[in-house]
Amino acid sequence: MGQMRTIEAADGHELAVWETERSTHPYALVVLQEIFGVNHHIRSVCERFAQAGFHVIAPALFDRVERGVELEYTTDGVEKGLALRAQIPLSKILLDVQAAAHALKARRVGVIGYCWGGALAWNAACRTHDFAAAVGWYGGGIADHKDETPHCPVQLHFGERDTSIPHTDVAAIRAAHPEVELYVYDDAEHGFGCEERASYNAKAFVSAQERSIAFLKSTLNP
Repeated sequence: MGQMRTIEAADGHELAVWETERSTHPYALVVLQEIFGVNHHIRSVCERFAQAGFHVIAPALFDRVERGVELEYTTDGVEKGLALRAQIPLSKILLDVQAAAHALKARRVGVIGYCWGGALAWNAACRTHDFAAAVGWYGGGIADHKDETPHCPVQLHFGERDTSIPHTDVAAIRAAHPEVELYVYDDAEHGFGCEERASYNAKAFVSAQERSIAFLKSTLNP
């Protein structure tokens, strides 16, 4: 089981992270939250990766404006999450993501993110040199940064029925970065990997999870 601890970013900001037990895990991974905080679902995501052999840290990215945020998958939760996200510059968020990578104390670190975190995983791959692999699940806004160049291999996952990420965005990302592994899952909506959402799609989740683990292990292997 994991536990909360505190780390420090390069600018002195202290933030909470959820960290899984590290004893015998050969791979290191930063998990980036949705706009709902490091909630029950994100902690479950961390535990699944721990069971697959990863030492995991999930930084609480809202700590710069409000600590201990755990939101529900409701309209109110979405609205509060969006409002919190709007208050934090991307540059500050990336400092926290980098702090999580450094806290893992591993030679090769991967990053995986979901929803907002999916886009942040892309940003981290393009704007930092701290990661050896990056994975994004249904990351909205990646197309806005498609002209940036990742410094590590990237794998992306989208739902074919995701109304918040247009098909044109996915096509633009694919055209700009043919080297990126990009998968689109039939009948899958936004948030298809979260059992706590009505949009959960077990078939798409299993495929995306297997691909993510295989990709991360192949690129992080010492």
